This record gives sequence, C-alpha cells and structure tokens, in this order.
Amino acid sequence: MLNVNGTLVNSATGQLAIDNRGYAFGDALFETLKVLDSKILFWEDHYFRLMASMRILRMEIPMNFTMEYLEQEILKTIEVNGLSQQAARVKLTVDRGEGGKYMPLKQVVNFSIVAEALDTQLYAIPDDFKYTVDLYKDYFVAPGLLSTLKTNNKIINVLGSIFADENRLDNCLLLNTNKQVIEALNGNLFLVKGQTVKTPPLEDGCLKGIMRKQLIEFINKDDSLELEEASISPFELQQADELFITNVITGLQPVTNYRKKIYEQKVARALLIKLNAKLRLS
Repeated sequence: MLNVNGTLVNSATGQLAIDNRGYAFGDALFETLKVLDSKILFWEDHYFRLMASMRILRMEIPMNFTMEYLEQEILKTIEVNGLSQQAARVKLTVDRGEGGKYMPLKQVVNFSIVAEALDTQLYAIPDDFKYTVDLYKDYFVAPGLLSTLKTNNKIINVLGSIFADENRLDNCLLLNTNKQVIEALNGNLFLVKGQTVKTPPLEDGCLKGIMRKQLIEFINKDDSLELEEASISPFELQQADELFITNVITGLQPVTNYRKKIYEQKVARALLIKLNAKLRLS
C-alpha cells in the first residue's frame, strides 16, 4: 500500500497522471528516510530540509504540512504495510501537481509515501567488507544551491550507476564542473588524512545530506579529529588514509579500494560506534 495525499491506495492500482509535474519536468523533491520500530530517524532534520527545499523551489507549502502531520502519515503507511516492528526505508515525495508547461498552471502540492522493508536495523560494517569505487567523468554536476537539493533531476546519478554496474564497481564518485570531487552516487563523501577529516562544502554542489550533518557534529566534538569543509581534488583521493560515504539508509560505508589504493577503516568504524550509540539513546 502507498499513501497519496493522505489516502492509502493499493500499489498495484495507484496511478500517476501523465501530466504530473514530477514526472513531466522533474518538478519534485523527495526525502529518503530510515524508520526503525516506528521511529523516524533524524526526522526533525529531514522535515526542515524538506521545508527549506520547498521554499527554494518556490513551492507553496500547505498549511497542514506540519512536522506532526507528515510524521503521522509516514507511520500510517508503515503500519498498513506491516513494517511497524522492523526497519524500513521510506520515500516521501512532494510535487507541484499536474498541468502547465515549464510554468505551473496553479500552486498545488501533492505528496506520496512508499515504504519497503530493510534487512538491517542498526548500522554495521562487516569485518570482510569490500567496497570499490572510481570516478565518473562522463558528466559533471554544476556547483550551486540547486545541486544540494534532493530533486527528481538525478540523471547523472542514474548514468553513473549504470557505469558502475558495467565496470563492476560498488559506487562512483561525482565531479563538479570545476573537476572537484563532491560526493558519491548515493551519499556524501568524507576523506581522512592523518587527524583531519575533510568533506566538500555545499558550495561545491554536494547534497545537503542528513547523515553528513550527523557526522560533522560527531567530528567537531572529537578532540582527536579536525574537520575541514573544503574542496577535494581527484589527486587527494590516492593520498588519503580513508574514504567513506554516508547516507541515512546505510550509515557509513568505508571505501576499501580506489584504483590501486587500499584504504584503512579505523576512523569510519569509530564514528559508526558513536552513531549507533546515539540511536540507542534516542
């Protein structure tokens, strides 16, 4: 079952209008959420990112789009799908309704919620974990505010995923038009060199990730580490001690191999312990 504007409908019969603006023009935003035993992880951060993104895209925010209302609709969708007592992945999408060409005919906002089961509850890194990445250089991300949003315009991520699959890679790293490394296909990038943990700034065009925010807070509180938000050049990747990728579904994914470089996982595993400890206490 999926949730369309507060109404639960059968996923087999639910239909999207052909002139839906999210489908026709990518005029839509989405949040990918992890829900654990009916608790939405980092829900406040997700909600405020969604509201800020809607304002940037000049969407008219409905009066009922409160944090409590959307949380209720998400949990209602979780429950009807029998996922209340386990881990679930939820996608909340908002679009600008139907009609118009580039210019919308009216200021209407729709939402939809879909949910699916996840195999793992707390975040984990297997002992024998292997994760190989390379650069995706066919197309580049434009630095700037729009690139930091989770919109339906993700064709570079789609093409990069096909490239990764064709080349037996686990992921690819994206470059902006200035040839700076900004993120992975499905998450933010952190680079460790000595005691410094570096991540690209939002100005370079990386996603304003929810897990990125959590990790920045952990690193800033750790006296043994120093955070640096600065551009990363491809040359730095092979000089780094560690690379890891973050998103709310998998938590932290250490990169083990980039071309001929093999990385450590010490800092990533230490941060993962802190992340899981926070989840247990929340």
